[in-house]
Amino acid sequence: MNDTRAGAPASVPTAQQHAVGALRALIVSGELRPGQRVNQEDVAARVGLSVAPVREALRVLAQEGQLTYRPRRGYFVTELQYEDLSEIYELRRILEERAARHALPMLDDSALRRIDEAARTCAEAAAAGDVAAELSANRVFHFAVMEAPGQPHVLRLIRLLWDSTEVYRAMYYNLPEERAASVDAHDRIIAAVRAGDADRLVRELDDHRERALDVLRAVLAPGQV
Repeated sequence: MNDTRAGAPASVPTAQQHAVGALRALIVSGELRPGQRVNQEDVAARVGLSVAPVREALRVLAQEGQLTYRPRRGYFVTELQYEDLSEIYELRRILEERAARHALPMLDDSALRRIDEAARTCAEAAAAGDVAAELSANRVFHFAVMEAPGQPHVLRLIRLLWDSTEVYRAMYYNLPEERAASVDAHDRIIAAVRAGDADRLVRELDDHRERALDVLRAVLAPGQV
């Protein structure tokens, strides 16, 4: 979605990119809740844009799975049942194990610096209670652990799975105790990476993911806890 207009600086976001960012922020902050209808005119007025880029942004987030389009009714924040979330996390478990095992031998000093920096940013955001910043840094951290040449399709699928559950990660990170637990989990993941221990790394990633899923089960299906 880079701006391809002649003479436009690559660093200047387009109106559509601005609208996408604004919608993400509304979802992450909880101002738009799962199941809620998104009124494009209201969003446009709120972020100071015309309806056209907001409409395009709605389509982008629908493709990611964060919004659901219902004919003649419009766009709604995607609402997942616990069973849906559990299935997505199981798919993540399978794909992320493959990605992490493949990437680990190729994580050089530069990659380790990116991982450490993302972990620090995540910890600072957690301490400040900045959920949006922690979500962003958390994503950078996890993909820095998994990103390596030779697996573009696996990483594309993992990104799609992450995108479809971003609003639920926001619920998780809105809990102060879970923000702190996530920081500790990241420290253990980094230790496994530095040790070059693939089995330990996979185990730490699994434990981190399962804790989040357990917390979200209490939110989405309290009778099953």
